[in-house]
Amino acid sequence: MAFSIRKILKRFLKWMLWFLGMLLVAELVIYFMAPIYIFEEPKPFSGEQWFNPYHNIDSGNWHRANFHFHTKRWAGITSGKGTEEECYEQYRKLGYSVAALSHYQHITEFQKDSPFYIPVYEHGFGVRKKHQLLIGAKKVLWLDYFLIQNVNHKQHIINLLRPASEIVTIAHPDWANGYSPEDMRYLSNYDLIEVLNNNWNSFEQWDAALSAGRPVYIQGNDDGHDIYDPYVVGRRCTFINSPTRNVDDLIRNLKSGNAFGADIYMREHESFDEKEARAKMIPKITEVSTRNDTLWVKTDTVALKFTFIGQDGKARKVQYLTDTGWYKLQSEDTYIRTEIVFFSQYRHPGTIFYLNPVFRYNGDPPSNRLTATINWERTWIFRIMTLGSLAVGLWLIFRYRCRKTGFNKRGA
Repeated sequence: MAFSIRKILKRFLKWMLWFLGMLLVAELVIYFMAPIYIFEEPKPFSGEQWFNPYHNIDSGNWHRANFHFHTKRWAGITSGKGTEEECYEQYRKLGYSVAALSHYQHITEFQKDSPFYIPVYEHGFGVRKKHQLLIGAKKVLWLDYFLIQNVNHKQHIINLLRPASEIVTIAHPDWANGYSPEDMRYLSNYDLIEVLNNNWNSFEQWDAALSAGRPVYIQGNDDGHDIYDPYVVGRRCTFINSPTRNVDDLIRNLKSGNAFGADIYMREHESFDEKEARAKMIPKITEVSTRNDTLWVKTDTVALKFTFIGQDGKARKVQYLTDTGWYKLQSEDTYIRTEIVFFSQYRHPGTIFYLNPVFRYNGDPPSNRLTATINWERTWIFRIMTLGSLAVGLWLIFRYRCRKTGFNKRGA
């Protein structure tokens, strides 16, 4: 009996090793096909004009949105708790216009017939948190680099995701060092950065991209996995200025930067009922304009402070206790973004708004177009060397197997 069990375990182990070996070979093939890119050197924003993504905003048209939340999916292995219906209902109570579900590698069809349905999913299943959030997604991409990713792999994945989604967002880039500030200086062909996330904030990555002249905008999301926990629901969000809740209008304004990220104040141990009451008291942005080389930002509530931040993430000016912040744009400024800290009900710092930047440009419509090109010479050198190494490895395994088999036969 013991012999039979050992025999079964040995056979099982053998099949597991073969299975893992096949997975490793498949992953090596994926890496073998990876292109190597030529990246343009970063160039800060330049030009005589200032681009303002908030032209002609209407303070009555702000729509609160969350594009990143996980309920139970994939038999629970992704740690989601709650149903899709419960998720939509809870965000509706908190006053959200958009409550998109972003399952890993899956586009939900829940409420697909609703005029407000936005297809979203989170791409990425590697060992580190190199993920992307796809908004207006048409299909799921099942390719990823599972083990390691350098800047070439990251650019390749972005390029593959681009055709099948309206908006490509780099998700939580600073989490587990998924995307370094140096990566963000060179990567292109995406639209937004998830700067605000319950798990991690990524301001350094955002300022690195902006300082490199990449017109990419902020997104804030809860990225929660438990719809029953008030601590992970309704904390970070994106406000979109759109004349309607129509999907096309929301996506167009989000993609063009007519939105901002928010960190909503939450008291310790706050209940859902308290969150619902507080949601009705969130301040509003009433104006963001550039006049006579001066940036003007107005709110409907006196704020604790306005901070104007420029190249390399350096604060350029701080202004206290006002509902109107202003900054005189300087000749050396390439971009200026605004952070607004409001009071909480206890007269302490509370809700924080993070506005998209105004930046210099030459009059052409700004976009983070693809600037990297494939270096075919280096790509094929890499492929030939990789193929040669793989062939040598297989030959050595074959030789080892042959010698072992021959030794066993002689011993018999």
